[in-house]
Order: sequence, then structure tokens, then C-alpha cells
Amino acid sequence: MLITTTELEKIIDDPSLILIDARSFQEYSQGHITNAVNLDLFSFHWIDTSQSGISSFNEQFGKIFSQVGISEEKKVVFYDNVSGMLAARGVWLLEYFSHPNVSMLDGGITKWKTEGRALDRISVSYKPANFSGKPNPKILAGFEYVLENLNKITILDVRSKEEFDGKLVRAARGGHIPTSTNIDYTENISKDGTLKNNEELSKLYQMSKDAEIVTYCQGAYRAANTFLALKKIGFTNVKVYLGSWGEWGNKPELPIE
Repeated sequence: MLITTTELEKIIDDPSLILIDARSFQEYSQGHITNAVNLDLFSFHWIDTSQSGISSFNEQFGKIFSQVGISEEKKVVFYDNVSGMLAARGVWLLEYFSHPNVSMLDGGITKWKTEGRALDRISVSYKPANFSGKPNPKILAGFEYVLENLNKITILDVRSKEEFDGKLVRAARGGHIPTSTNIDYTENISKDGTLKNNEELSKLYQMSKDAEIVTYCQGAYRAANTFLALKKIGFTNVKVYLGSWGEWGNKPELPIE
């Protein structure tokens, strides 16, 4: 699920490539990788993981990805400033929709620029397609699933320690989901903006590769980054709690610590 700057440069003009800059339009317009379209993924929060909420989520993203031009035969690469949460969110979304060929640019546009590779300022328009992704419920969790399985799953809270401890409150309530362990997602990323190597990541996540893990943060962006890091080192059963704290912290009936 990772592609290097060298590998991307080799296929940059491939007509079957959809390259997506997941940053804000303002950042995109100041300079982006050649042929990249802009899709500001931070605009699409989702904090309703009831059954009808997830159905609506599936429908909305089907439309968004059709508009951007994604179809099954396209190779899709997402990037942001580093190997960060926006690009990871894009990769996780397409993994959820069972897309066969999606990756994140390791190191993002920062590494691309540092290496002196070409940038462009001309906006690239979408060429809409018919996206027909098949949702894979094995990598998405809703609040009911998390609640029912609190003592059976390993829950990773990938927010900052201040959010986890309830000192920084970003919902009606502060704190964390009971039984969860806090490992800040920023620990996944090296100083040069790439994802850490397998040895470093394995030291961070010392748990069984077969354990069922659910990651969450505030809006399932940082959680998607940890999803990618865990998959990179061979974890087989990882879900992202889509609603994350933005949903859980605002539902007074759900337990917190």
C-alpha cells in the first residue's frame, strides 16, 4: 500500500493512473505533483455509524469516487504532505471499497520536493467514471460493533495523550473508549516524513499479528494511518472505527474512561 517517489515518477504519465492530492485546494494550488487532481479529504467527516449511516456513507463515497474518475482498472495513488493521515484515509477508503490497486506516496510531496522532482500549478480537472466498489465490512467498525466487543478486541486510540486523558476535549465528553491503549499515530512517521521501517513499527506494536484490532481517533483519519502501519508489518485483522471519538464522545449512552 506504499509507493516510493522513484516508482511514482516512472508512471506519472500513465493514463491508467489516478493521482490524488488529498490536501486542501489552497495547498494544491500552490504546487502539486504533475497530473494530480485535488480531493480535499478532510472535508468528508462521517460520524454516524448506525446501519443506515454506513449505507449513506457507502453511497456518498461511491459518488465522490465516480466524480474523481476512479474505476476498477485504474491504479490510484494518494498523497499529502508526508505519509500522513489524509493520504492514509484515502487508501483505507479504497481498501474498504475493495479496490485492487491503491497506495500512498511514501514521504508525500515533502519528500518529492526535497528530491527536486517536478511540480505543477495548473489545476487538473476530473474525468468522471463509474465507480462500483464493493464494501468490505471486515475493515470498518461501527459503534455498535465496538460496544458489543469491548472485551474481545484490542482497541488502539491513536490520538494525542491529552485527548486520550480527557485534558483536550473535542466532543461533548473527553476521555477514551474503555479498554483502549494509547499509541499516538505520529509515532508511525519518521523524521523525513516516510512511514517507519518494519523493525521500528514492530517495536511500537508488540501484540499478536492475529489479534483483532480496532483503531480510532477523532474522525478516522489518524486511525487510517495506523491501519496502514499495522498492515505494513503483517497484522491480518485490523478495522478502523469510522465514527471514532467524534461519534462516541457525543453519544451520552456509551461508556467512557
